[in-house]
Amino acid sequence: MKKMVIAFGLLAAASAITPAKADKLDDIISSGTLRCAVVLDFPPMGSRDENNNPIGFDVDYCNDLAKALGVTAEIVETPFPERIPALMSGRVDIGVASTSDTLERAKTVGMTVPYFAFEMAVTSNDKSGIKSFEDMKGKTVGATAGTFEAIALEKQVKEWGTGEFRPYQTQADVFLALSQGQLDATVSTSTVAQATVKSGKFPGISVVGKAPFQTDYVALFTNREEYGLINYLNLFINQQVRTGRYAELYGKWVGGSLPALTVNGVYR
Repeated sequence: MKKMVIAFGLLAAASAITPAKADKLDDIISSGTLRCAVVLDFPPMGSRDENNNPIGFDVDYCNDLAKALGVTAEIVETPFPERIPALMSGRVDIGVASTSDTLERAKTVGMTVPYFAFEMAVTSNDKSGIKSFEDMKGKTVGATAGTFEAIALEKQVKEWGTGEFRPYQTQADVFLALSQGQLDATVSTSTVAQATVKSGKFPGISVVGKAPFQTDYVALFTNREEYGLINYLNLFINQQVRTGRYAELYGKWVGGSLPALTVNGVYR
């Protein structure tokens, strides 16, 4: 019994002198800055205005989160393929970067509940003759490497057994190739497709229909072990919806009917 009492005493003493590890949430608040990875060639989620300032749904979302935390937002421009590497290397604290919540990504980073949902659209070069998703069979198609739609489209081309899939570094590269005739068509989110065609920066392309891919639910992400921060982010997303801010931002940057962020029969 005496040995047991001594052992418990030593354990208690060790616990007393071992400092508690600070949560990332505490670190962000203490630093006074929230560094958000944001893709800035993905309008209307992220882009730059005529003065080169970051704008878009994801930019506003990061700013809202920083305000809730009582800190200053720092937008870190991060191309699609660099989103998770930017977090792992410590360049950013979280990703507000339209990141699909795949099980593969969840092996590396901690992902929240969805904060946005995308439907997929087909955009074609007007000279290609493509008027629907089915017309893409046998054609040269492409998308931004690493995105939900790129993975789905490459898989579809393989299943067709004909045609060619080409990955690109950025969304702008995809639409430039499409406008120049290097691609016959692409699949992107409907928000990006409509905004890009409307911009007039890439002549000779048109949105021609929907792609039969699943709704792309996207999440905020941070380090996998940061449970305190992930819990806070989940509550923040909940509050954005409950207060009407999600609807406000959607109306400002996208417009149209508001997509649901829940999956029927799974969670509500």
